[in-house]
Amino acid sequence: MTFMQLTSGLEYHNINPELFRWGFVVIRWYSLAYIAGLMLAWWYLGKMTAHKKSPTTKLQVDDFILWATIGIIFGGRLGYVIFYNPAFYFQNPSDIFQVWDGGMSFHGGFIGVVLATILFCKTNKINLFAFADQIAIVSPMGLFFGRIANFINGELWGKITDVSWGVVFCNDVILEQFGRCPAGTEPRHPSQIYEALLEGALLFAILRIAMVRFALHRRPGLLTALFMAGYGVFRFAVEFFRDSESKIYEWFSVGQALSIPMVLAAALFAWYAYHASAKAPSKALGTKTVK
Repeated sequence: MTFMQLTSGLEYHNINPELFRWGFVVIRWYSLAYIAGLMLAWWYLGKMTAHKKSPTTKLQVDDFILWATIGIIFGGRLGYVIFYNPAFYFQNPSDIFQVWDGGMSFHGGFIGVVLATILFCKTNKINLFAFADQIAIVSPMGLFFGRIANFINGELWGKITDVSWGVVFCNDVILEQFGRCPAGTEPRHPSQIYEALLEGALLFAILRIAMVRFALHRRPGLLTALFMAGYGVFRFAVEFFRDSESKIYEWFSVGQALSIPMVLAAALFAWYAYHASAKAPSKALGTKTVK
């Protein structure tokens, strides 16, 4: 039985996660999404170094991209293993390295980038909070492409719904891979698109306006706080539509549990940003002139 026979004309997800395959060479949309997010972030960070009060130079940004990539990949994968499916990977440790099959955690990747940023700033004597604000501004770009990739893969689907834009996350590729449709053949919320729009497009717009219109970057740490708070709130909200495979108690999921510390950390960052700039306004900028 084919997928078309199963769905009987319903709106369905019919995107091949592989853009190209030639023998053992496979190019997946998932990989391209990560590359696109990193390249766009790299370009935008480079543009911000043109400002005379940027905490970094263009060369330093070029160097940091490698640090960030390592932090995202290792942190994201280990976060997924530890937070979402530790029992499975404990029994199948070799599968931990199969990143091409998906399975990345934003919260793990976030921790990885935080550690990479701290080490990079310490090594290069860069103001941590000022540089963190720049990273916060570009992070939604990666989130947008990452969630679009989740949609293309037909993973992290939403709950069953009767809304007109509901999607059946099943096709011949999924049937061939799993021998069944893990998400079933009923329409579900495209929660990946909700996250792409909220955590990606909308959050980027908010941060951009906060920097350009309200100059929040003049208080290092404040844009970082806004990013963490925005992501935490949006992720918590979308989890109500997402058919999470990792429930803690009834409706409360691991994704929501991990978002709460982000909002609390955002409050601490905001408190620091206001108090640090109030005590030492000249140092609060934490910037140097780029020559």
